[in-house]
Amino acid sequence: MDLVDSKYIVLVSSRLQKFKRVKSDLYNFRCPICGDSTRNKNKARGYIYAVKNNTNFKCHNCGASLSFNNFLKEMDPTLHKQYTLEKFKEGHTGRGFVVEAPKLEFKKPVFKKSLNLPKASEVPAAKEYLEKRKLNPEKFYFADKFKEWTNTQKVTFDTIGRDESRIIIPMYDRDNNLIGFQGRSLVPNSVKYITVMLDEEAPKIYGLNEVNEQLPIYVVEGPFDSTFVNNSVALCGSDGDLGYFKGSDVILVYDNEPRNREIVNRIGKCD
Repeated sequence: MDLVDSKYIVLVSSRLQKFKRVKSDLYNFRCPICGDSTRNKNKARGYIYAVKNNTNFKCHNCGASLSFNNFLKEMDPTLHKQYTLEKFKEGHTGRGFVVEAPKLEFKKPVFKKSLNLPKASEVPAAKEYLEKRKLNPEKFYFADKFKEWTNTQKVTFDTIGRDESRIIIPMYDRDNNLIGFQGRSLVPNSVKYITVMLDEEAPKIYGLNEVNEQLPIYVVEGPFDSTFVNNSVALCGSDGDLGYFKGSDVILVYDNEPRNREIVNRIGKCD
């Protein structure tokens, strides 16, 4: 690595959190562009490294990639002026000052969502309710203030007055990424279930992370019901897209409510 570059990496290091020298031509620190993880302050995915005759910056979180020359210019314009002057004196500016063209590839960081809530098994009222229904409380969570907590995941409610507790039914995709959840009321309520999708493009289907698409898939009315049926999923809304299982053998299982007009209409529309 060029000695001038090494010098100015050390000079700018005071502005880089968690800065450390990994080896002679490699330095690691928290990315100042995306800030790295807001939850884990120890995450450091920004790197300055030597490649051929150049020194570059790369973040393995947001994907930002640019030459050290441009990185320093972004971080400290005053220090950058001193750097270019010194490079000029060393004969590395103008035509002889070879750097990689800056690649400003700012990709939106993807953070894996997780439920920072107690398991339903840890809350007596929720555990009792689920066990009475022969359900496993380890599979679900509990939010004491459902609206308030939901707004920390995705702003959904304009007001959080008259908040209530609900059992949280998590929805994951095939790769175990949290895509949404349902809140189930513990007490008689005009709205038993409230569905919130964190990923608007994801299908409103519960059980995607556990189903085997090579076997017949049973589609039932609700997540709780699906826990009693092998290889089953549940539609978490009337707009659940069964086309997601294209090529699979899908078997629809409706609630036994022959006088329910909505269910009868759905059955009538089936091929």
